[in-house]
Amino acid sequence: MTRNIERLLIANRGEIAVRIIRTAKDMGIHTIAVYSELDRDALHVCLADEAWNIGPAPAAESYLNQEAILRVAHEARADAIHPGYGFLSENAGFARKVEEAGLIWVGPPPEAIEKMGDKITSRRTAAEAGVAAVPGITDPVSGIEEIEALVAEYGYPIAIKAAHGGGGKGLRVVRSDDELEAAFEGAKREADAYFGNPEVYVEKYLEQPRHIEAQILFDRHGNGVFLGERDCSVQRRHQKLIEETPSPGLTQQQRDALAEAALAAARSCGYVNAGTVEFLFDKEGNFYFLEMNTRLQVEHTVTEMVTGIDLVEWQLRIAAGEPLDLGDIQPRGHALEFRINAENPFENFMPTPGQVVEWREPGGPGIRLDSWITPQTRVSQFYDNLMAKLVVWGADRDRAIARAKRALSEFVVRGVYTTIPAHFAVLSHPDFLTANHHTRWLEESIELVEEAPMAPPSLPEEEALQQRTMTVEIGGRRFSVTFWAPEPEVSGGPVRRRPPKLDTSQPAESDGVITAPMQGTIVKVHVRAGDTVEAGDPICVLEAMKMENEVKSPVSGAVVDLRVEPGDTVANGAVIAIVR
Repeated sequence: MTRNIERLLIANRGEIAVRIIRTAKDMGIHTIAVYSELDRDALHVCLADEAWNIGPAPAAESYLNQEAILRVAHEARADAIHPGYGFLSENAGFARKVEEAGLIWVGPPPEAIEKMGDKITSRRTAAEAGVAAVPGITDPVSGIEEIEALVAEYGYPIAIKAAHGGGGKGLRVVRSDDELEAAFEGAKREADAYFGNPEVYVEKYLEQPRHIEAQILFDRHGNGVFLGERDCSVQRRHQKLIEETPSPGLTQQQRDALAEAALAAARSCGYVNAGTVEFLFDKEGNFYFLEMNTRLQVEHTVTEMVTGIDLVEWQLRIAAGEPLDLGDIQPRGHALEFRINAENPFENFMPTPGQVVEWREPGGPGIRLDSWITPQTRVSQFYDNLMAKLVVWGADRDRAIARAKRALSEFVVRGVYTTIPAHFAVLSHPDFLTANHHTRWLEESIELVEEAPMAPPSLPEEEALQQRTMTVEIGGRRFSVTFWAPEPEVSGGPVRRRPPKLDTSQPAESDGVITAPMQGTIVKVHVRAGDTVEAGDPICVLEAMKMENEVKSPVSGAVVDLRVEPGDTVANGAVIAIVR
């Protein structure tokens, strides 16, 4: 039975919300955005046909607030909810509530999410379908003793991973007994913060694997299709940075086996809609089931570029009950995606929240840019740091890489650091050009050195009258009012907007002053006032943009002043401790 989708609520933010809104509008569907108080003027809010406030900036109070989203869906008379990726996209409980409310859930059935959205259950389900997984413990681990049993059987290294999420969040690689306890605690803490569940599991960590995933589509009538693979082996912190399709070096025999395994894994859980089955390939070419992402992937764009298929459109069609009708799929050419994140690649990809003061996008043949950024957008510490996805198509891999270099050279971002320098370095490295890379390759093989600290530009003098926009909320729904007004007078003169100064300086090793490298939240403190530390010892763990960063002492000595405790929010440059 088919059901028309006329009013779609997008339960997400950022570039994926923008991307969904655009396809929905192409299909003649009325779009409903939701936003936190921090995102009041975000691009997805401006593009939607209507927008509703769902709470304060923290995701737990807004984009993870199931009751608020369902309330808005009711009041806005939505027919369907598209969750995008992240947030509630793999929450079976929320999917079930959406369906119980009489709405269309644009995603797989809750039962499929429960079987595959949980990595532990997904390993069991895949194994039942004959798809081999990486050796490990298939139950949530509750203590160090269980992990030690796996180490005794397989040895180090091992990976401790969040059971209910992905994207490198809640993942720790352990190479010795000394690292085990801290890694276990850190993985649980990050899993709980990002996915709302601290459960973790453990598996053998494969050295130098390739990360290759399969895009599949299933309709409600039992029809399934494999839309090709994506190679996601260029990573940092176990998070993808560059993705491409087809995977270089994959034989047709391997591709056929990958497709068969992916479709079998999806059928084993009664899958419907778009999904991705992820695998690790070892050095010998054997592949192992890693997980299934029961949602749209960030990197779905490269599949779209080579197949010409709009995956979001087919998500909506399948959700409405339409059968798959894709005809003869003939992938053409080669595509790469570059994640433009607000990170400093010269400082181990440290997140760099802040205000964008200049943003100029590339264009031309074969270029696609999915983004939510405009000049003056502020990248917040509260959310993921993905600013844009640069997607490049070429007739073959060499031409796609050449086009990517041109597009990256046109890309101008000032005000925050980005991953663009890392992309240039990857595209110039012979290992990448010959497809001789793996998931640890970037961190092991490329060292980036900043030639000069980034400085924000000066803004031109503004006119006496400025166009202003005032946001008004009536009954929780957002409306914008535009007007012209002079700059407000302060101390006898107009206020001039200036870009924020980014403090890229580090305290000298001799002064012992330890400052926050970015704005964020203290989640753990390793020391107490009076403790003695060595240079390089960890002082605390700072979370920003859903990533944990260890702050270390630059000198040896005694902690004479400790100014933070778990739960504190600190600004960039704030003093955390003093070591004498």
